[in-house]
Amino acid sequence: MFESTAENRTNVFRKLFSGYEGPAFAVRFWDGWTWCSSQSAKPHCIIVLNNAHALRRLAGAPSEITLGEAFIHGDVDLEGDPFSVFAPAEYLLNRPRTVAQRVLEKLANAAFGAGQWLRHGALNSLRRDRASISYHYDLPLAFYRPWLGPSMVYSCAYFRSDKDSLDDAQLQKLDLICRKLRLEPGERFLDVGCGWGSLALEAARRDAVAHGITLSREQAEAAQRRIEEAGNGNSCRVELRDYRSMEDVGQQFDKMASVGMYEHVGLKNLPLYFRIAYRLLRPGGLFLNHGIARAYNSPLPQSSFVSRYVFPGGDLVTLSEAIAAAESQGFEVRDVECLREHYELTLRRWVQGLREHAGELMKHVSTVTYRIWLLYMAGSAATFQRGDIGVYQLLLSKPDRGKTRLPLTREDLYAESKKQEALVV
Repeated sequence: MFESTAENRTNVFRKLFSGYEGPAFAVRFWDGWTWCSSQSAKPHCIIVLNNAHALRRLAGAPSEITLGEAFIHGDVDLEGDPFSVFAPAEYLLNRPRTVAQRVLEKLANAAFGAGQWLRHGALNSLRRDRASISYHYDLPLAFYRPWLGPSMVYSCAYFRSDKDSLDDAQLQKLDLICRKLRLEPGERFLDVGCGWGSLALEAARRDAVAHGITLSREQAEAAQRRIEEAGNGNSCRVELRDYRSMEDVGQQFDKMASVGMYEHVGLKNLPLYFRIAYRLLRPGGLFLNHGIARAYNSPLPQSSFVSRYVFPGGDLVTLSEAIAAAESQGFEVRDVECLREHYELTLRRWVQGLREHAGELMKHVSTVTYRIWLLYMAGSAATFQRGDIGVYQLLLSKPDRGKTRLPLTREDLYAESKKQEALVV
């Protein structure tokens, strides 16, 4: 009935967005009819409804999953600023739901969870984690390379300025991690969840003996190729291995890092994760854990578009839960740094790359997969901007009766940055 007249359509959208005060946006129907949320401001984006099914999703009882599915399957398109669309989407999602709608949503989520359990095992089990990592990371390297850039780093970059290029910011992040670890030549370094090997290669470049592990076969093979091409085969290696199998390797490392990996561990496995890291580290060694955490007062999502289509099995904990798990295994917290604004900037660069290389990327993945990644990246940027989630670098040490002495200040971490800034000025 919503499609019959312009008056009906206008009334529907006025009712849907009554009280909305966010950025101006427009909605355009498949026949060209357009409604704007503001009569005075130019819309930041245009939500394009390609069929009546899209309208029913929008005007019925939308959820994060149903709205996301409308976009990835082409019922809805977007023109203009992709980040501004999340304000009206959040407004829709926060509208009151009936009891029946909430029950149906819970039943649908439960059915999806049961299907995942039957196919891949219990949440955060070794079998389930392997399937989850493969789902997300075992796409062709040619899909990632155009928007990740030469650094091939898929985690939050470190920006000295919002004008920095993505590749410069990623190299600055690798440098910062090595600085925080005070990584020295000859030290044994372990990168847990090493991706395509960029941090391990940077450690080897600093004459450390680097070892990386990942659950992604595609990543392990690509990382090993990069190591061989760089001529670092004698001091750097990557293997396909789960962190849980490292408990009995029979050696200890001087320094360790885990970047963008512990989000896959799960709250119940965090003590095990830190226990294994503690055993692998020599007394006095340092462990840098870099990862996303949800805000302390943000609700724990029961189901989301990201958990269903992007990171099945992912589990965001709070910073306090991560610190408590680390301390429970004997670690001492030496430094904590929040990089929330840096991840928003990183994601914006990735979205720009995804859009610029869309045609090339869809030669390697389906249109649905491409749209999943675009929506996930843009939505994550909005979530970091709101502060619902953050990303933290947590520097931990394994006590050795006070023999290890770190500098009394952070000045050594940023000394080179200050030199470079002075040269720019």
